[in-house]
Amino acid sequence: MSDVSFPALGTTAHLLVTEPAMLATAEALLREFLDDLDLACSRFRPDSALSTVNSQGGGSDVDPVLFAALEVALQAARDTDGLVDPALGRCLVALGYDRDFGSVPKASRRRVRPLRPVATWREITLDASARSVTLPAGVQLDLGATAKAWAADVAAREIAGRLDCGVLVNLGGDLSIAGPAPAGGWGVRVTADHRISTGGQVVALRSGGLATSSTTARTWKRADEVLHHVLDPATGLPAQRIWRYVSVAAADCVTANTAATAALILGHRAPEWLGERDLAARLVAADGSVTAIAGWPHEAELSTVEVA
Repeated sequence: MSDVSFPALGTTAHLLVTEPAMLATAEALLREFLDDLDLACSRFRPDSALSTVNSQGGGSDVDPVLFAALEVALQAARDTDGLVDPALGRCLVALGYDRDFGSVPKASRRRVRPLRPVATWREITLDASARSVTLPAGVQLDLGATAKAWAADVAAREIAGRLDCGVLVNLGGDLSIAGPAPAGGWGVRVTADHRISTGGQVVALRSGGLATSSTTARTWKRADEVLHHVLDPATGLPAQRIWRYVSVAAADCVTANTAATAALILGHRAPEWLGERDLAARLVAADGSVTAIAGWPHEAELSTVEVA
């Protein structure tokens, strides 16, 4: 097994393969795909396809990578009945998340003026035949809840298929597995911040995806308010901090990340919602207590998480 890490998409890309001889080729494939994704879907690049769609209220013959990512984002909205909504870009900007997170000022005396959402995902129209997008007036898209997870899924499948080896792609805590897993599975440390190498829980995965959404890893302060990037679409404000972070394992990373994000917004209702969907999950509350759902293993090292 061999691995490499590099900066990408405002976070860290971590690639692991079961065949060390394939690592350089796998890395080149991943870098190329992530470069294409960034140019298509970044909210922070003025030359991105997403920025063009946001500034023009839509468009036709849009970038195919962006169109595919939008289809994924709207499916996530349908699956969660709007809990995960891509129509919150202006709300994030109003709260101060208006650039790559590493460049966002982490403290300011200036109080924010939050915006209530003016429309929802239901009013966004996609036309596959023309590859066109129509946005409601006043809406800007943000694909932060789904694009990285979708990219992890697509990249892992593509690399495994082309190189015929086991692959794990981890994009800032959104990870996807394809191909044969190593003996004992892939060991993954589950924490609020993917950069932390201690604490949390280590689990083993053989297939599927795992994602962690957090109210503590991406925070900034405006006046006396501590803000984070997971917004409640009902208010346009950061979700209440019932959970520090939620980790979900599923058949793919998009499903896992969509569910983890929805759980933060649901708050106290999250365990029941996840249990009804039979999604293995680990929820860490504000006081540090842990709730395990749908077969998520207890705290023993390298317990295996099985996904459907």
